[in-house]
This record gives sequence, C-alpha cells and structure tokens, in this order.
Amino acid sequence: MSPVPHVTLNNGVTMPQLGFGVFQVPDEETTAAVTAALQAGYRSVDTAAVYGNEAGVGRALAASGVPREELFVTTKVWNADHGYDATLRAFDASLAKLGLDHLDLYLIHWPTPARDSYPDTWRALERLLADGRTRAIGVSNFQPAHLERLLDTSGIVPAVNQVELHPGLQQRELRAFHAAHGIVTEAWSPLAQGAVLDDPAITDIAARLGRTPAQVVLRWHLQSGNVVIPKSVTPARIRQNLDVFGFDLSPADLDAVAGLDRALRTGPDPDTFN
Repeated sequence: MSPVPHVTLNNGVTMPQLGFGVFQVPDEETTAAVTAALQAGYRSVDTAAVYGNEAGVGRALAASGVPREELFVTTKVWNADHGYDATLRAFDASLAKLGLDHLDLYLIHWPTPARDSYPDTWRALERLLADGRTRAIGVSNFQPAHLERLLDTSGIVPAVNQVELHPGLQQRELRAFHAAHGIVTEAWSPLAQGAVLDDPAITDIAARLGRTPAQVVLRWHLQSGNVVIPKSVTPARIRQNLDVFGFDLSPADLDAVAGLDRALRTGPDPDTFN
C-alpha cells in the first residue's frame, strides 16, 4: 500500500499529495523510471504531450499490474493545440499514447496569453469532464489574472494549478488565491533543479534530522499543503523522494525555509511565455 496521503479536489476526486514527474525524461528511459516509481509505491504519474514520453508512461502502467483505480494519471495540452477542437484532438492523441480509456487530471499546460485562446481550451476541458473522459480538469502556470478570467467566464473552477514552486519561489500571492477559490496548488520543479539544496538553511535541517536536503524540501512542500511531483531516473533517489512521511519539520524549520524566498525562477515567466 502506498504511504502517500491524498488531497481532495474541489469536485470530490482524491489525488495523491506526492507523485512522480517525468519532465525531460526521454521516452526510451521513461518506462524504466515509471516502473521503478510504481514499484516503490508511487501511484500518481505526471506527464505532458510536449514531453514526448506519454507512450513510455503508458508502457509502464500497462506492465505494472497496478489496478487502474489505484492510479492517478495527469497529462497536459500543449500551447500549439489551444482552441476547442484542437484540444479535443490533442486529448485523444494523449489518451491513445497512454493506452488509457480516461485520465484522472487534464491540464492546460501554459496560458500563452499572446494566443488569447485558453478560454476556448478550457471549454474543451469542460466537455471532456462532462463526458467522463477525465475525472478532473485544471491548469498549469496560470497567474491570478488568468485564473480570474476563467472564473468570470466558466462555471467550473480549476481543480489544480500546477506551477513552479520551491523554497526560492514560494508563490505566496498565488497560493493565497488558490486557497480562497478551492484550487489545489501543485509544485513543479519542487527542488528548483537542485538550486536550493546546498543552502545552509536546508543542509542544517537535513543534518540535524538525518535526512537529505531533498527530503527536507519535499517535506516542506507537504507540510505547506502543496501537491508535489519530484523527478528522478535513479531508483535509489526515486525511493528516497518517497521516504518523507516518517518525520516532521518544526515551526522553526518551516520559518527557516520560508526565509529562502527570492523570486528564483528556473523556468519561463507565464506572463510572457507563448
């Protein structure tokens, strides 16, 4: 049985709070990585059309023997496929590569504001939700203004917003917006691609607790209420990233990590990336 707790989305669907990400993992390596993750106890896998590895994820899921109802699979529609009809076609293509008959969560990958088509893309996601082809819908990399526009034009609030979030970029304003509207915060690049792991505030906590810096940061995410999707292709690291439920950070530890916020982006700015 997986040790991972679940969060309840705003439509009642439950989602593991810690999942396995496959960003930048080549398709030919993805099957082995996801297999190792499933064997370790992960049950949530996050991919995207643009990653080019949905087929590799699908092969691992099919061979795993894990019942479908125990899995939580997320993928995302890419920028070039925005628009109502194009999104529906992109969803079909992703589902076929994954070898599934439904998704658990489908996300708009980026708002791409210059295209000005994410409201139409969202309508397609609403259709997929209504048809039972995905259990929940959400967005990724949306800023408050993008979310406000969806809330003003749609009767369905995104269940999740997956954003870059780590100790160096804590997104306090955005997380407060999420909390006020019942949107779950999911963190990509939760370790800032390693950029925060050698900070003394992290390494001191890790040494005192007998944990790795990565485990400390992942624990910070969990105690902050974030859903988190660390990535690794190394089986030992995959297992290590899951081993974050046997300890707690103290209030002083949480304050120390909170002091690391410095607007450190490792990825694009959602207001300008198109």
